[in-house]
Order: sequence, then structure tokens, then C-alpha cells
Amino acid sequence: MVDFEPRLALASLSGESDAEWARAGEEYAGAAFLGGIALDEESRRAARKLVARDRTEFLPDDPLDFVDRELAKLDDSPLLVGFNVRSATVPPIADAAEVCASHDAVLEVNAHCRQDELCAVGCGESLLRDTDRLCEYVAAAADAGALVSVKVRAEVDGVDLVETAKRVEAAGAATIHVDAMDAEAIVADVADATNLFVVANNGVRDEASVREYLGFGADAVSVGRPSDNPVVLRRVRAAVDDWFETHTSEVVP
Repeated sequence: MVDFEPRLALASLSGESDAEWARAGEEYAGAAFLGGIALDEESRRAARKLVARDRTEFLPDDPLDFVDRELAKLDDSPLLVGFNVRSATVPPIADAAEVCASHDAVLEVNAHCRQDELCAVGCGESLLRDTDRLCEYVAAAADAGALVSVKVRAEVDGVDLVETAKRVEAAGAATIHVDAMDAEAIVADVADATNLFVVANNGVRDEASVREYLGFGADAVSVGRPSDNPVVLRRVRAAVDDWFETHTSEVVP
């Protein structure tokens, strides 16, 4: 079971979200998703193409060693830590999940990134259009002993996100991290249809955005791009605390 307090997570930012980044936000958050990181050669080749056009990416010589080392730096942190991963093939997902499990960390399957280079090799958002393969990733990670999160995106043509959520839950996912885009109410649909721990993402900046997502039934919210901004984190944390102080029946014991 995935749970954390406070119900505020820091969402992964490629090339930025490492252990140092998580430490900087741990006084405000209850969870932090490091990464994303490309695990196999195809996804790493795609990541190198992203770097060539001035995007930041983690490209260590040994991705699994990098995951292990960054998680080890947070073994004494109060945060629930996860690692967002990308792979064009299943075996590295299981390998990374074993590393995550050894640190009591969450393995987060990236079915979210919409960069063309990654989608072209079967990573990121492309997994939303191939639910069978996405479920293989989830099952492999769960079988390796890790708690599994799936990071997804709303408003993808041809994708029924509620059905996807049901499928990944059946495959062994414990949580779903939903970038709601401009369809915030999808959070309610996913929460109503599954028993997944739902983390809502996109535009979480203030009390209004926190109350909207939690009112739709999200179990937690996550902050993305301004996750290194203490002013935003302090404001969001205060709104999360206030919500759960007045909605205590919605907190899972």
C-alpha cells in the first residue's frame, strides 16, 4: 500500500530530480519521485537526442547504479521516495524495481513523457496506447517486489484513462500519478473507478488548485516545475494540511 504524509509529492523533472533536489523539498513534502531516467540502450539513445536539443537528462554510465546511489542518499529521509523510469524493454524495469525495493522505494513507470524521441522507441506516452505492454511493465516491477506507480497523462487521443487505470491496477500497480492537463475532472473518474492511490498533478500552485484536485477525490497532489520553489511548496503544503484537517474522514488510516 502506498501512503505518505503530508499528502504532497514532488514530481520528477528529467535531469533535475535527484537526491539533493528531494532533500531541498523534504520539509514540505511527504513523497518525492526522482528521475526520470532512461534504463535501456534504446531509451538512452532517445535521451541523448533530447540532450542534443538542449533538454536536461540523467545519462550516467550505469543507470541502475545511479538509481541505487541516489536512493541510498535518502535512506534516512522521512520522504516516501520513488524513481520514475523509462525503458523500451521490460527486463530493465524489473531490475530497477529490485533496486527500488531494496530501499523501500516506489518504482514509477513513465507512461507520461510526450517527447517525440522517447515515444518513437516505445517509451512515455506511447505506453498509454499499448496497454498490454504497459501492464507487462507494471507486472514485472510488482513481481520484483516494488510498490509500483504509473505516471500518466490525460487528454491523449484514443486513450480511455479510466480503463487504463483499471488495467494497471489489475497488473499490480498501487498508485497512479495523473497529469490531468486541462481535464481536471478525470481525477474523479479514476478515483471512483479504482482503489489506486491517486496523486493529482498539473498546475498545483495554490489553495484553489489543491482544493480542486482533492475535492475530485485525489489522495494527494504533486508539484512539478516549481518543486524547487519554497514559496510555492509552503503555500501548497499549507493548503494540503488545511484540507485534511477539515476532511479527516478522507485520510486513509
